[in-house]
Amino acid sequence: MAQGHSVDEYLETIYFLAFPIGEYTPRGTGSPPLASRVAEMLGVSRASAGEMLKRLEAEGLVERGARKEALLTDAGRERAEKVVRKHRLIERLLTDFMGYTGAEAHVQADLLGDTFTDEMIDRIDERLGHPQRCPHGWPVDPDVEQAENATLEPLAALEPGTEATIVRLAEHDGDLLHWFYDQELVPGRELVLERADPAADQFVVRLDGDRRAISEKAAAGLFVRPS
Repeated sequence: MAQGHSVDEYLETIYFLAFPIGEYTPRGTGSPPLASRVAEMLGVSRASAGEMLKRLEAEGLVERGARKEALLTDAGRERAEKVVRKHRLIERLLTDFMGYTGAEAHVQADLLGDTFTDEMIDRIDERLGHPQRCPHGWPVDPDVEQAENATLEPLAALEPGTEATIVRLAEHDGDLLHWFYDQELVPGRELVLERADPAADQFVVRLDGDRRAISEKAAAGLFVRPS
């Protein structure tokens, strides 16, 4: 992504980092600081991310926690959740009415976020019949998403032999998202994790009798519900 991301894009990214699911989960106590993780996800420098975090703090959208970590304030979370809902409804508009693939819709929704007013988004929601999920399986309602997080695991965290159903696809890596669709690793698909070998960067899954090897990155980006 290019430099120059909006406040809403930063808030959306911090929102994802705030809830413990899959790719957004800090990896241990030595995990990188928030500015580094935001910078990585948005494709900007850490300095740029740090400056925006200071701005968000000054505007009352972010506050510092006990360990100086950046946390969304009530106002910041409310705004971030509106951004998330808008993004997911735009994705459904693009797939359901305009013929975009799921992967294409994610990219276009990023570009169109500021185009639609709140009133327009409510009309889109109504015209779509109040869809429950975006094309990649993420709940449109952030409250539903947060409640559901505890029921899901990244495929990479499962024990071999576990049967599971794909519920959500990681979105922040566009190439990986395209690959999921190319491989028909989509929400609702059932699979079995047959072998896990992180050291070799190989996870073997079985889909309808078809065995295939996928990378750890792919396995970490498939959020599943164990059977």
